Amino acid sequence: MNRRNFLKTFALAGIGLAVKPAKSLAALVPEEKKAEQAVDMVAVMGGEPDQMFKRAIAEFGGMNRFVKSGQKVCIKPNIGWDRVPERAGNTNPLLIAEIIRQCFAAGASEVTVFDHTCDDWVKCYQNSGIEAAAKAAGAKVLPANQESYYRQVELPQGKILKDAKIHQAILDSEVWINVPILKNHGGSGLTISMKNYMGIVWDRRTFHMKGLQQCIADICTLNKKPVLNVVDAYRVLQTNGPQGRSESDVVLSKALFVSPEIVAVDTAATSFFNQIRSMPMDVVKHLGFGEELGLGTTDLNKLNIKRIKL
Repeated sequence: MNRRNFLKTFALAGIGLAVKPAKSLAALVPEEKKAEQAVDMVAVMGGEPDQMFKRAIAEFGGMNRFVKSGQKVCIKPNIGWDRVPERAGNTNPLLIAEIIRQCFAAGASEVTVFDHTCDDWVKCYQNSGIEAAAKAAGAKVLPANQESYYRQVELPQGKILKDAKIHQAILDSEVWINVPILKNHGGSGLTISMKNYMGIVWDRRTFHMKGLQQCIADICTLNKKPVLNVVDAYRVLQTNGPQGRSESDVVLSKALFVSPEIVAVDTAATSFFNQIRSMPMDVVKHLGFGEELGLGTTDLNKLNIKRIKL
């Protein structure tokens, strides 16, 4: 993925996400006209995962904008699969380690990391590299394989999902950070920030029985929102997701998208994915459903987006 295509991601008008030639970056309000406005999203390309996050969080003014001294922080990566980092089934461990370090630098009193995995949780935690990286950075790594770790929460804004059992690490934290990997998914089209919520829930079968795409949007109405969504697009699983069959399914794209705005950051990541492989908006339906629920906008023209090439 070259710089031209990276920048083209944000030159798409509105949310027509099929791959199209961009007229110019003027399709967005030029950045220089928004210089006085706070940054809504940072998109970085060309570095290693930890380097890109350092640059992105600096553009927001530092992690202390999101994490205050003494707070307990929960970081929720995608660790769903027994895959090594090169297979792009899970969030990159270098990224997770750097986010943890930034949280502690901002004064966090505690950082926890967990995911409700699909494969055996011990193997997922180990082979993803996330357990070792998180512990080395000072975080506590928690299991999520027993129902006793979850508490029932009402979802009054959900259309069809009205309640769910949520992992106590999210509920007991003061702030949490959502760190998915961008990848293909056979059921929802893509796995990004909204889909990553499924790893905080005990019974995910309900999602598939009631309607996966709407339930993904509904779970994101949880009252406790992530303060930051960090989309790992360093390696992108372009097909055969969410697990992948081999490294031939993976594209080394070296990108990162960071924003407090969950629908918008997933929209940007979807646009980026379309530079690799076509993934129309009507396939990734939960983005539109999320917008309908008031969770954010799919109109990137409304945002002040900082685009960086390292």
